Amino acid sequence: MTTLGALRQLLRQSHHARPEDLPHMAMRAAGLVGATAMIIYVVDHRQRELLPLIAGSAPQREPVAVDGTLPGRAYSMASPCAGDGDDAGARSWLPLLNGSERMGVLEVVSPRPLDDQAVDDCVAISSLLAELLITRSLYSDTIERARRREPMRLAAEMLRAQLPPLSFSTGHLMISGILEPCYDVGGDAFDYAVNGETAHLALFDAAGHGSAGGMRAVVLASLALASYRNARRAGMGLIDTYHHIDAAVRDHDRYGMITAVLAEIDQHTGVLQVISAGHPSGMVLRQGRVAKVLPTPTALPVTLGHKRPPVVVEEALEPGDRILLYTDGIIEARSAEGEQFGIDRLIDFAVKAAADQLPAPETARRLVHAILDYQDDRLQDDATILLADWLSTAPEHSDTEEITVSADHLLDPQPGG
Repeated sequence: MTTLGALRQLLRQSHHARPEDLPHMAMRAAGLVGATAMIIYVVDHRQRELLPLIAGSAPQREPVAVDGTLPGRAYSMASPCAGDGDDAGARSWLPLLNGSERMGVLEVVSPRPLDDQAVDDCVAISSLLAELLITRSLYSDTIERARRREPMRLAAEMLRAQLPPLSFSTGHLMISGILEPCYDVGGDAFDYAVNGETAHLALFDAAGHGSAGGMRAVVLASLALASYRNARRAGMGLIDTYHHIDAAVRDHDRYGMITAVLAEIDQHTGVLQVISAGHPSGMVLRQGRVAKVLPTPTALPVTLGHKRPPVVVEEALEPGDRILLYTDGIIEARSAEGEQFGIDRLIDFAVKAAADQLPAPETARRLVHAILDYQDDRLQDDATILLADWLSTAPEHSDTEEITVSADHLLDPQPGG
């Protein structure tokens, strides 16, 4: 049967499928493209392990580390990797991608190594399986339970439910964020949206840590997120958005305090606009070096915004530029000897990641893990990163041919057809 047949079968089954059915569905799809097995692995929330989903006819497997393994390389670089064969057959590993969001990997076992056509066929199946992982998770806890390696504290449960996907790409712009610790947060949050040609970015750091303080900080961060989205969806500019967030949080908790950075990128012109409300400065990386350290502060922290008008900083980006925004938990992380991670180490890491041509999601993952390792895996504060890569100039207007997809195109089983 063709790849199209396998996709049709998966789609028919998906309408009534539970998350528990996905491993068996993947195994059935394997036989339709000449493979003997397809096994789904989801990544844990810390992005350190790939965890097999075992149910139905799926064979037994063990968790696999992300770092230092072929499956981990497929996940990290979002690219297929072929492994060595054994008595069971040849193995290939394909990333499970929902857009640019990395959900895990798909192990494909086949009688012989996959040729390019077979890899394309399996990529199509892995893409659909990734979509199903997302949609099945909307009404079930099965996938979420599988991804957790320790209990989630209530504050983290509340905040993480409000965060956007970790990564998103328009083809012209790649956005990636990450927040640690995974299972217990203090008050950091990030958000983004892409509306037409404008990409909106935001980082928040609400004061308050520990059990009671952490919950208060999460409530403040939740208010900031909701009021940010409320202003953004009402079409407000940066200055009005800042005042809207400031007033909303102050009305609830006049003594609360949130530092924030609000930014907008015009995907067509590359113009970056930023308000830094008492927040650590971000930076622009260009051709493997720091081209600009963004000025800060340009506004008072949230709840104090009525005392001084904010200033919007404007910067002209060049194609290929990377914007790095972060909270103070990154640079203030301390080693066992009490030495801060600091801005210099952050710059060195960012420059090396650019030189290694790491994609934004992998840069964010490795940077947060470097912070965790620096503190011996015991964060004293949330560590949050938001990256935006302006890859190329977006067209001012989409051409009709680019957005019109015929039924014949959708039914063409050939790659790229």
